[in-house]
Amino acid sequence: MKKFNIKEFGNTILNYGLWQGFKLQFKMNFGDTTKLKVPGVKNIISLRKNTSDLPTFVQVFVTQEYKRNFNNPKVIFDCGANIGLFSVYIKNKYPESKVIAIEPDPENFVQLQKNTKEYSSVFCENKGIWNKDTKLKVYDKFNSGKWGMVVEEDLENGNIQAVSINSLMKKHDIQHIDLLKIDIETSEKQLFSDNYSEWLPLVKTIFIELHDSMEKGCSKSFFKAINESFDNYKLTIRGENIIIDNLDFNKS
Repeated sequence: MKKFNIKEFGNTILNYGLWQGFKLQFKMNFGDTTKLKVPGVKNIISLRKNTSDLPTFVQVFVTQEYKRNFNNPKVIFDCGANIGLFSVYIKNKYPESKVIAIEPDPENFVQLQKNTKEYSSVFCENKGIWNKDTKLKVYDKFNSGKWGMVVEEDLENGNIQAVSINSLMKKHDIQHIDLLKIDIETSEKQLFSDNYSEWLPLVKTIFIELHDSMEKGCSKSFFKAINESFDNYKLTIRGENIIIDNLDFNKS
């Protein structure tokens, strides 16, 4: 049974109305979350029991940390897709968008496919995002559960394919990225350390969670790349995320 949180309940009511919000909150606290119906969401969402899936759901659909008007994005990357909750959220908001969802952990990936299978133009990649194509190992380095799986490069024993954003753009015939969501549990340090000069200027908006509390240097690597790639940008903060708008973006 999930512990009742009055602030969370207030957000649920605010976002979904009194009756629908009450039903959703009751389901989260006492019901079966393996088949969760969210008002305004096209298809059923499946959460695993006794995992970090429910707190992740609260962040996306109750606290709504990704709530923002993105001006009808056509191409969206969900890096660190976990079980696909952001992909589902953004696909319902912008149903005509093309979503590339990348998740390295095999168990999370199965759930990602399950939650996104009814949506068109959602392409799931069981890979880790890196600054080059290589091999990774994935594990719970910080004992934070399935929402905090970490990858490290391991050419000899790695069993997860790592892929660069450049490679994914070529594979899916993408010329620009309207929205790049990144929550990759310290891998942002490597992603922005090298080989970003070709793809980063082609990004309009970045939504990123930085993990300096887990590994030093994540923010330094990210902002170095941003300042080298964007002449003019706007920075805002929402929840745990930093939002960067490339003010010089021109997809033509």
